[in-house]
Amino acid sequence: MTRNERVRRAILFQRPDRVPLFFWNRDQREGDVLIHSLTLDADGASEWGYRMRSLGNGTMGQPEAAVIPTWEALDTFRFPRIEPERRMAGAADFVRGGEGYYLLAGLGITGFNLYTFLRGFGEAMLDFIAEPERAMALMDRIMDFEMGLTSLAAEAGFDGVHFADDWGGQESLLIAPALWREWFKPRYRRQFEHAHRLGLHVWFHSCGHVDDILDDFHEIGVDVMNVSQPNVNPIEAIGARLRGAQCFLAPISYQTVSISGTRAEILAEARRLHDTLGAADGGFIGYVEEYGCMGMSEENYRACAAAFRALNGPSPVRR
Repeated sequence: MTRNERVRRAILFQRPDRVPLFFWNRDQREGDVLIHSLTLDADGASEWGYRMRSLGNGTMGQPEAAVIPTWEALDTFRFPRIEPERRMAGAADFVRGGEGYYLLAGLGITGFNLYTFLRGFGEAMLDFIAEPERAMALMDRIMDFEMGLTSLAAEAGFDGVHFADDWGGQESLLIAPALWREWFKPRYRRQFEHAHRLGLHVWFHSCGHVDDILDDFHEIGVDVMNVSQPNVNPIEAIGARLRGAQCFLAPISYQTVSISGTRAEILAEARRLHDTLGAADGGFIGYVEEYGCMGMSEENYRACAAAFRALNGPSPVRR
């Protein structure tokens, strides 16, 4: 079974030969998924105009300043252009070099997360009440751009498209679920239907407590849902509702177990996540990310990969 087929079978509940792995920021070829960014960021600046300020701890940091701090600034804002030839210059080599792997097109920071970077978090949280028409017009420009990138991904031969849009805090969703369903759910549905028409799977990453809208994401077509903070979500309740229907991508918590746990505790957590979210015929992909900035040791990084591999019997990680 090729890596590509293994991932597809996990997504479609067609009995992969083992649990697939996705290594995010290191050692990608040890896993089954390769990701290639379609963004044109350069010199520390996003093509949308924001710059990330380092917090000095190895994390991605945070935007230095809002790009569109006032609605008047939108009048002179230069939206990025698709520019297919420049944007896809390295895609053909990536696709050829990734033969046998499942190939994922990364869109960078997307959707509402990108909106908050453009407007500033505080303004963004007020916009949808104070200026809903303007806010939704800007959201639609963002999402239309992402749909354009999705079209390029399909033309280039990718298997799926990856959205990264954080919706949760440590304890709850950032906005009321009813408002999310009114404002954002129809827009995501449009994006996901576009991807599916093109033959692409939809992968969606979201940090934080997002349990309130996971059923909605499943309903509107997310094929692989990355619940990236299992420690702040009710995994058992999620599994009771969606196990066997939704494919999940999940890490060993990089706030708790993967940072301070023993090898045995990491293995136990991998088993818990798999048995709670995955089904006998698939529906689960192990996610491995090196998180030294959070205090993860090299030993624990390797232990996370080994734990997911051990779900199907011993299979040593290449050194």
